[in-house]
Amino acid sequence: MPVIHYACDKCGAAMTANDARRFIVRIEVYAAAGHVDLTGDEKGGDEGELDAVLKQLAAADPDEVEDQTYRSFRFDVCDACRRRLLLHPLG
Repeated sequence: MPVIHYACDKCGAAMTANDARRFIVRIEVYAAAGHVDLTGDEKGGDEGELDAVLKQLAAADPDEVEDQTYRSFRFDVCDACRRRLLLHPLG
């Protein structure tokens, strides 16, 4: 059975799986686009425009498309780094 070693992703401090000083930080970054009406009922609705977007998506790198629309991160941090992160979440 493999042993998993935990370390703070910020400072490198060693931790254990059940360490009371180990915290998990999750960050989600996603596009803030509003509602998009794809029914074509709008004045000037253009199926050609939708086809062009679909062709661009088909030719694009999937990882790049995902980075532009949604990305999530998960970090293990020690208690000291958690406190600093809560004081200054964006750095």
